[in-house]
Amino acid sequence: MTAPVRAFAGLVLLLLLAGGATAGDFSTFRPIGFSDDGSVFAFEEFGIQDGSGFPYSNIYFIDTEKDAFLAGTPIRIRLDDEAAGLDDARAESREKARPLVERHRLFSNPGVLAAFNPMGEITADRHRIEYLPHAVEPTPGGSYALALDEIALDLPEKCTNLTPEGGKGFRLRLVRRDGEDIDRTIHEDARIPDSRHCPLSYQIAGAMTHHAFGSDPVHIALVLVRSFGFEGSDGRWIAVPFKP
Repeated sequence: MTAPVRAFAGLVLLLLLAGGATAGDFSTFRPIGFSDDGSVFAFEEFGIQDGSGFPYSNIYFIDTEKDAFLAGTPIRIRLDDEAAGLDDARAESREKARPLVERHRLFSNPGVLAAFNPMGEITADRHRIEYLPHAVEPTPGGSYALALDEIALDLPEKCTNLTPEGGKGFRLRLVRRDGEDIDRTIHEDARIPDSRHCPLSYQIAGAMTHHAFGSDPVHIALVLVRSFGFEGSDGRWIAVPFKP
């Protein structure tokens, strides 16, 4: 790369980081559901990719016992055609996901979206969320609360010139359980996965719960990761299962 080209690339990077472009892509989150016993949770994120304008839909199936994806997933669909509609991408991902959705009876167990604040509320605390796990009144038991800490980690090599503040991972702590204050780590990154695409920040953006008869309750912490995008910050979803 010649000096003029390097200078131009650096100028573009500075303009992006300074907010010179604000057309980043924040995906929409949609829960699909839980298996009867809560051992599987699935959700979809979808949107229009910044830069390309291509529609995409990703469906994640999570083994809540192992905190790992089911074999053969996630299902990732991107239609490399600006004329394609978001409905086309979503229809294709849903069709590919249908056998797993039916096998685990996910539509029969939607769970409870107990708290949700993805990005828009200015006064919301991005690093703490508190919620009641049951969708009934009067609510039995007390509240639960999650706290998110951003932690410094080594950057992937591809990100060294894109995130000058350094590498960021996150730690999640359960800080309130059934109305009582506690401090228990439920997740802590050891490295930054390539799939996060040079993360800039993290937000605890929601919580889901599932209480199956005869099984332990399962909670899902919803984390929104902001990463470096072509036209601004992009937002994608991470679901962290835990048993309180």
